[in-house]
Amino acid sequence: MINFERVSKRYAEGHDALREVSFEIARDDLVFLTGHSGAGKSTLMRLIMLMDRATRGKVMIDGVDLARVARRNIPGHRRDIGVVFQNHQLLFDRPVFDNVALPLIISGYDYREVGRRVRAALDKVGLLNKERAMPLTLSGGEQQRVGIARAVVGRPRILLADEPTGNLDPELSSEIMQLFEAFNQVGVTVLIASHDLALISRLRHRILTLREGRLVQGAACE
Repeated sequence: MINFERVSKRYAEGHDALREVSFEIARDDLVFLTGHSGAGKSTLMRLIMLMDRATRGKVMIDGVDLARVARRNIPGHRRDIGVVFQNHQLLFDRPVFDNVALPLIISGYDYREVGRRVRAALDKVGLLNKERAMPLTLSGGEQQRVGIARAVVGRPRILLADEPTGNLDPELSSEIMQLFEAFNQVGVTVLIASHDLALISRLRHRILTLREGRLVQGAACE
């Protein structure tokens, strides 16, 4: 599903964010990505989303070489990828329903289909009774659940999460990880960047570890 072949990324100022990184994540797998701040985790995810392109090497998603994806086709590529951020990136002047609906509205879905999908996504994250609530009235854990609902409302094949539990206490962090496992169990390929080694080691999924842009653990697909 996700295949990096000797991928390097050098930014214009000369910084090598990734160096000769190779790994494969199988379809329907759940994998953690860890490493120190600045190790290259966010860069790796940006390459998958085509927010950046590799300087060298090959990034393949479901057999498609991302170097061959034309600029006009990038929005279509991103519709297959859901993204969860550490800071939620919610619109605080709009209710929960509108926040979750936004990707569908941008994609041009019929309003009836929008309503059906949004409520299904909110139900999966346990927030169906909060659809009219404003984000500022929610707890940090609830805000993160809204972000997850927004990421999965389009039924993506791949779900990326960048430090999704960074601002949460251990109990809430475990609950959020259980949600990711639940989505993985219904066929979504999940890649989660996290510093929380204690938590991810308990969950017993494969771990990719970056150090100064190089992959030092987890290259083999298990």
